[in-house]
Formats: sequence, C-alpha cells, structure tokens
Amino acid sequence: MREGSSASSDAATVEMIRPLRIGGVRLPSNLILSPMSGITNMAFRRLIRRVNGSAVGLVVSEFISIEGLSRNSLRSHQMMEFHEEERPVSIQVFGAEPEKMRIAAEIVQEKGADIFDINCGCPVPKVVKKGGGAQLMRQIDRLQRILRAVRPVLSIPMTVKIRAGWDQNSRNAVEVAQLVEAEGGAMVAVHGRTRVAGYMGEADWELIACVKESVGIPVVGSGDVRSAEDARRRFLQSGVDGIMIGRGALQNPWIFREIATTLRGGAPPAPTPEAQRRLLLEYAALLREILPEKAMTGKMKQIVAQITKGMRGGARLRASVMAAGTLEEIFERIDAFVPPEGGEGKREAAGGGHPR
Repeated sequence: MREGSSASSDAATVEMIRPLRIGGVRLPSNLILSPMSGITNMAFRRLIRRVNGSAVGLVVSEFISIEGLSRNSLRSHQMMEFHEEERPVSIQVFGAEPEKMRIAAEIVQEKGADIFDINCGCPVPKVVKKGGGAQLMRQIDRLQRILRAVRPVLSIPMTVKIRAGWDQNSRNAVEVAQLVEAEGGAMVAVHGRTRVAGYMGEADWELIACVKESVGIPVVGSGDVRSAEDARRRFLQSGVDGIMIGRGALQNPWIFREIATTLRGGAPPAPTPEAQRRLLLEYAALLREILPEKAMTGKMKQIVAQITKGMRGGARLRASVMAAGTLEEIFERIDAFVPPEGGEGKREAAGGGHPR
C-alpha cells in the first residue's frame, strides 16, 4: 500500500488531479475517458467533454479494427471521425497483424488524432480468437513485432491498454508494460482484471501499483472507479499517474468534474433530475449528427438505463423508456417523469426542443 500518513494526506490529495504529459501531448487532467465498444462514439465523447470541460484530460474512441482500416471499410473510417472540441483525443485500434497495424497507425495519424492506442486488453471472444485484444498478452513476441512496426511510422505518441494478464496464473502486466516502454510506448493503461475474469470480481490495484513501480513511462489505472472517494483511494493505493474511467462515466457522465472538484477540496453539486433531462436532450442532438433515428433510439435507451440507476423511481422510468418504440416516445416518457422546468421556454433553451 502506498497510503501515506494522515499529516501528508491533505497535500497529497490536492496534487492528485494534475496535468499529464503523454509523449509530446499535454493533457489538462490525468482523468481519462476509457474506450468502450458501442459507447464511446463521437457523440458520447463530445458529451463527456462538454459536461466535464478540462476535468477530463483525454477521450478515447471505441476500438476500431485494423482489418477494416487497412481495407478502407467505410464503417471503420466513420468510427475514426472526431470533432475538434474533443481534443486531445486518442484513437484505439485492435488486431494482431504487424503490417496491418502499421497501416492503421499511419491512417490514424493522417486523420489528425493526438494519440494512437493499441488494444491489448479486450476480453471479447470474437476479438481474442483472431489474436487481438488480451490474446496479445499471451503472445509477447507478436506484440513486440507490432510495436516495432508501429513506432517508427508515428510522430504522435503510441500507447497501449492492457489487462492484469490472461488468468490468475499468468498475470504478466509488469512484463508487458516493460516491453511497451522498451519499444517506445509513451503510456500504458492497465485494467486490474484478467481476461478470464472479464468484469467479474474486483480490479487488482496492487498489481497496478507494481506496474507503476516497474516502468518510467506514465501508468494509468483502470477498474471500479465510480466516485471521487474511489479515485482518491486508488491514487493513494497505487501511485498511478492517472485514472481511466469507463462504465462509471456511462452511469454518471459528470464523474470527471465531480472527482476533480472533490479532490481539489471542493463540493460539486449532485446532478438534478432536470440536469439529467437536459443532458439527455444534448446527447440526442449530438447523436442526430452521426446516426439515423432508429440507431439513436437504441443509444438513448442505453444511456437512460445507466444514469437512472440510484435515482428515486429510476426503475420505473427505465422500464417505461425501454418499452418505447421511437425517439419521440422516449422523450415523452422522460418528460412525464421529469417535467421541464418552466415549460417549453426552458426546453428550447436546453437545446431547441426534442431532437427530431
């Protein structure tokens, strides 16, 4: 454990939230939005940036297939799109072929991303069976070839996201992190569970602390951070340079602002039901820019299912929204549960009415 004496804890807390440099890229904060498949599209990343400002230091894309990028798949290239307001932004890719990874790196860099990230942590079978994601932690030689193929073609930082290991008998995060550093990686992010564990059990932040002690590049920890107190405890426990938050940001999109404010000695206000309603309106407007309405409906249900957890009457609202067939029905049911403050005038001020 790295927790210090009580006499120094207040000073340590003040210093927890700070800028972080990854290679030549300076992040305004060391709190990072984790890549999440099917979630961290451009609309969600912009939403997180808007409601958290500089409290979120970096946003990361959904992982993108190097196979798709190398064969110019329209979907893969669309997933790589980002808006200037997101910066700094990292594009994450997955795959197992060194040459295709090199091609993907060149494409991402040409697109203008700030950071190129390689996924070595995804536990999903369809990714692993093709040699990508967490499977690369079992194939160190292949991972080394990938890193050596990519680093020479990049002028932007190369980072890698890993897990604790494949299973409890092969927890090799320290070895992999040392390889990443040796091959020119600018940062390693570590999720504290093994591939076999998936998202079960608790993330092992003691192992993340060992990774931090083993390398000189920045180490960002990930796993089970859902509150400011969680973040405080993990910073003290592990000594990491930053924290990456995924599912916690889906349930509470304001989490980065709340953590930064709290750990700097402030007291952030809890989001009101009206603030949550306005956030949903804003998210719908952002989704409208990139998705057809049918796809938007699914994304809206996804976020409503999360941000209503812990809300008084949240289960009832979730059930009502999940049964909705259209985007308009979703907002009718939200408005029935959380009436807009001040009626239509307030609704339009929040974003021009319901996105249609």
